[in-house]
Amino acid sequence: MEIRTRRALVLSFVALLFLWTCVSGLLSPNGVNYEVQALMDIKVSLEDPHGVLGDWDRDAVDPCSWAMVTCSPDSLVIGLGTPSQTLSGTLSPSIGSLTNLQIVLLQNNNISGPVPSEIGRLSKIQTLDLSNNWFTGEIPSSLSHLKSLQYLRLNNNSLSGSIPFSLANMTQLAFLDLSYNNLSGPVPSFQAKTFNIVGNPQICATGNEKDCYGTTPLPLLFNLNNSQSSESSGRPKGHKFAFTLGTSLACICLLTIGFGFLLWWRQRQNQQIFFDANEQHQQQVYLGNLRRFSFKELQIATNNFGRKNILGNGGYGVVYKGYLLDRTVVAVKRLKDGNAIGGEIQFQTEVEMISLAVHRNLLRLYGFCMTTTERLLVYPYMSNGSVASCLKAKPALDWVTRKRIALGAARGLLYLHEQCDPKIIHRDVKAANILLDEYYEAVVGDFGLAKLLDHRDSHVTTAVRGTVGHIAPESLSTGQSSEKTDVFGFGILLLELITGQTALEFGKVTNQKGAMLDWVKKIHQEKKVDVLVDKELKNNYDRIELEEMVQVALLCTQYLPGNRPKMSEVVRMLEGDGLAENWKACQEAGSTRCKNNEFSFSDRYSDLTDDSSLLVQAMELSGPR
Repeated sequence: MEIRTRRALVLSFVALLFLWTCVSGLLSPNGVNYEVQALMDIKVSLEDPHGVLGDWDRDAVDPCSWAMVTCSPDSLVIGLGTPSQTLSGTLSPSIGSLTNLQIVLLQNNNISGPVPSEIGRLSKIQTLDLSNNWFTGEIPSSLSHLKSLQYLRLNNNSLSGSIPFSLANMTQLAFLDLSYNNLSGPVPSFQAKTFNIVGNPQICATGNEKDCYGTTPLPLLFNLNNSQSSESSGRPKGHKFAFTLGTSLACICLLTIGFGFLLWWRQRQNQQIFFDANEQHQQQVYLGNLRRFSFKELQIATNNFGRKNILGNGGYGVVYKGYLLDRTVVAVKRLKDGNAIGGEIQFQTEVEMISLAVHRNLLRLYGFCMTTTERLLVYPYMSNGSVASCLKAKPALDWVTRKRIALGAARGLLYLHEQCDPKIIHRDVKAANILLDEYYEAVVGDFGLAKLLDHRDSHVTTAVRGTVGHIAPESLSTGQSSEKTDVFGFGILLLELITGQTALEFGKVTNQKGAMLDWVKKIHQEKKVDVLVDKELKNNYDRIELEEMVQVALLCTQYLPGNRPKMSEVVRMLEGDGLAENWKACQEAGSTRCKNNEFSFSDRYSDLTDDSSLLVQAMELSGPR
């Protein structure tokens, strides 16, 4: 009996010793969990305006209950995700101590400083997304040590220097995006299935260089050849005809089977065109980190699509406010006629375009839902709604906010026109389609009318789309849309910000659809621009800045599209660079360009009515209306 007791005590001691050894492996000499210490170092180096890291506690035993942290069943930190939380500051090198990390998602923030080389110690990491921040310095060569890394995005930062050649040795890497930085030097031969380095002027001046982007083609399904004919040369002549006939039939059968298989494969691809970055088939990630929601999940989030949750009703669907299970507030757009073929095409086109266009001034897509009868899109909720709604709200938007909105919207359109690949034209730029986050930062929304524009095309010919008062003259007369039609719409948007009125509302008051532009031109010619200002602003605006914004609006709304500036020029002018030169050149061009009384825009809209087929109602994506 005494021996058994001793054995039990020994076993208990061994078990306690083993447990202490396991626990102490995660503890520092001061008894603090190493992962807690590393995460707290990360928190201290970041600035957190929303307090999303508020429950991170230095005295915690483990961090598995913290927001934005994911743990394994063994209570090890395997995921760190704080995308789109307006975090700034720097990324602490202590992230290298979280050696069990598999996923790091810090995209769409304002984090600056270098990318810590200590990330190279994260041997288990599979997904690393630091895109759309302000990281500077060189890309650490230590990233090549990450033998499990399959998905890497460092695009839309300010990284410089050469691309480490060691990245070419990462055979497991499926997706690599280094676009829109300031990288230089030779380009390694990447083995990633998909890679992109456009937008680095010192490497890809035009974006058409062969080494700027690439996607590994899918393997051929069949390798047909005519080797049988050579084998038949030694056969008796009497069998030649039968052999030829049999070979032909066999080839026809193979081709038929191959064609049928190809049709099946394409149909399957169309149905499964969306992939999550964390899935195993990383080589098929084309649209970024999209989440696929179940229809039931969105039903619960929107209270079964209840009327009280409706944010807006547009031409392609109804938008509902929703709360996900983690209490994230979203806007869910439920497309009309989801079971129709046209609805499916519209859905897939919009999802592709919005997913490819990632910028802090563009509405980001969280995810989607697609069933046999439903098509739904999930966006972040824009708490301040649209510019159109805010212009009518009390108190009125101040002048500084209106200027910031104009510049943010211009930067979003610049990305669509000149930095996104392929290019995208919006085709319905107006105050109702510019959304505002909680800090009143402009976010360009509503890509329902946008069309992809190949680099080789100067325009897209299609049916007239847009909203009366914002449609460019060439679009009315020819149905052609280009980047310059968006520039025209942006010019009208500037006038809406200045006057506090939408072009359509002004047209209804005067009973002329193009009257706002004619009125502004007349007032500017008479040097009475103060009359244009929203009465709610009273005298709280800068007279010089007002004159400059009116000039930019008039440059954008010139009758001939070739005379309008590009969005890159518009952004520079709004930032105070080049406006005087452009305005002077416009004035010197004489009556063919800038004389205000050569034609009347209202005459060109005289044949339109509110229910005209040319008027497409706004499709509101997100935010209260």
